[in-house]
Amino acid sequence: MTGGETEQLLRLQTEVLEAVAEGEALSAIGRLLCQRAEQLAPEAVCSILLVDDNDTLRPLAAPSLPKFYSAAIDGLKIGPQIGSCGTAAYRREEVVVTDIATDPLWDDFRHLVLPLGFRACWSTPIKNPAGQVIATFAFYFRSMRGPTATERNIVETCAHLCALAIEHERIRDRNFRLAYYDVLTGLPNRGRYNELLSEHINMDQPFGLILLDIDHLKSVNDTIGHAAGDRLIATVGARLGAVHPTLIPCRLGGDEFAIIARGCSSHDMLEHWASMVSDTTTGMVEMSGQSFEAHVTMGGAVFGVDGKDADTLSQNADFALYHAKEARRGGYMAFEADLRTEMTHRMALVRQLDLALAENRVEPHYQPIVNLETNEIVGLEALARLRMGGELVSVGEFHLALTDPRLACELTGKMLEQVARDMRTWLDAGIGFQHVGVNVTTGDFQRGDLAERIIDIFGRANVPLSHIVLEVNEAVFMGGSDQLVPRAVEALRSRGILVALDDFGTGFASLTHLLTFPVDIIKIDRSFVARLGVDGPSETVVSGLVDIVKKLGMRIVAEGVERPEQAEALRRFGCRMAQGYLYSRPVSARQTTILLDAYSEGRQGETENSSRRRA
Repeated sequence: MTGGETEQLLRLQTEVLEAVAEGEALSAIGRLLCQRAEQLAPEAVCSILLVDDNDTLRPLAAPSLPKFYSAAIDGLKIGPQIGSCGTAAYRREEVVVTDIATDPLWDDFRHLVLPLGFRACWSTPIKNPAGQVIATFAFYFRSMRGPTATERNIVETCAHLCALAIEHERIRDRNFRLAYYDVLTGLPNRGRYNELLSEHINMDQPFGLILLDIDHLKSVNDTIGHAAGDRLIATVGARLGAVHPTLIPCRLGGDEFAIIARGCSSHDMLEHWASMVSDTTTGMVEMSGQSFEAHVTMGGAVFGVDGKDADTLSQNADFALYHAKEARRGGYMAFEADLRTEMTHRMALVRQLDLALAENRVEPHYQPIVNLETNEIVGLEALARLRMGGELVSVGEFHLALTDPRLACELTGKMLEQVARDMRTWLDAGIGFQHVGVNVTTGDFQRGDLAERIIDIFGRANVPLSHIVLEVNEAVFMGGSDQLVPRAVEALRSRGILVALDDFGTGFASLTHLLTFPVDIIKIDRSFVARLGVDGPSETVVSGLVDIVKKLGMRIVAEGVERPEQAEALRRFGCRMAQGYLYSRPVSARQTTILLDAYSEGRQGETENSSRRRA
């Protein structure tokens, strides 16, 4: 190869790599490769075919071939006599046909290519790092001949660049799906839903919005297990995707789904779609020999009729859904103006929570965070519980009331004060623990003095700030378009407080956000962990998340660990910390003291040594 040829190939390499780095579409990069290859080898006509997961040929680029020829190739299965390209992909080695008119590999296809004036074809398979054939790179010639040494150098360079571009596109597609699609159902997640909703509103064309919840998911989780609950969610998601191409279903998180009904201009039409959704989603779901029936409850609103902006339309569909839950569980209700009386219900919750706070009926319960290698307790998460009529209830049952920023801040303040006292008690007793996590809300950040409150409360209790982890879920982090929360979080971290991104993967945040989120700990949502040991894709996703988070220098905690095999899988992936019912449910401060005394870092060894000394 001459110096000039080497320089030309280096220029080609630089041009293509720059196009890849700038995010050019794969089809554009393929076209660029073909055009440059044809300039370097003027006697050749270039073609690049992709080989999909079904071993089917898909044209990527062939700028000098007629479109009908590429269309005829599209969808062909690779095989032992499928021209030069299909055979090269099948054999996994180059195929040189010097006489298309007589070579049996072209028996079924020469009528397509000979009229174009081509007499020979040389095809080279392109492989990914795993050795799988992902594409072919072909030169067509108008004379009966094989490739020259120079042409081999050109194709070697082009095939390598094409492999890089295809792998880059694959990684980009995978990251896009992780960022914008729900892992459990494969549907667009909340982030993508928000984009779709905005796009449809900006187009100013008719559409309807249906919000739906799966009925009795909590009961399924409690009685059969979270694996069954996940199976129910996944099944409903699959059924929603099969209703009709006009509908765009999205999973917002948990048992919440949204459906954008394109072209819908009236409540009658939206009710028709809701009926189809109900018919398709209703039915038995099998799980480990048990059957349970899927039902959904829906509420709907029509763009233009019930709101012309995303917030109003979503709020009104939400009102309709809540009304349906109360009045027609398992059915559908459309938004009506008087449904705003739903706010009365929310205000009732606000009053109940307000009274509980005033009467000091809020107390923290703690769930241990465990070192997966030693089973020692290294930290805790503080969870608010309310005393209501002699019963202890999760503050989550009053989540609607926490949309009131005043109540949210007051609840956080009560929790911080009690957690600080409990931590001081454990420190005075010499009980070891690394940190205690406390959840904070959007209201805490909106108030603007979260750092000062924390410093004051824990300062008065003489608890070092290094023992505190603020747990901020994705909804809080992603809830606003401004930088209020990220800026506040960064300020807290500068004081030595650790910050955890809670419930990662439930639909708000994406892998790309990890590059900019100012956090120290990522808590993988239980929906990822629940399917460990159940299916391979979930293990791949969790393993990848662990690897990425570790490489970013963050700690990682897996939530919702309920089975030993889940813990074992997490250990295998390199995840060091976990919490869940396998280790303990959230328990009172007194019970937590007992757990810490027995299982905190170093205590197990001390207990064993003490027992031996007494013996």
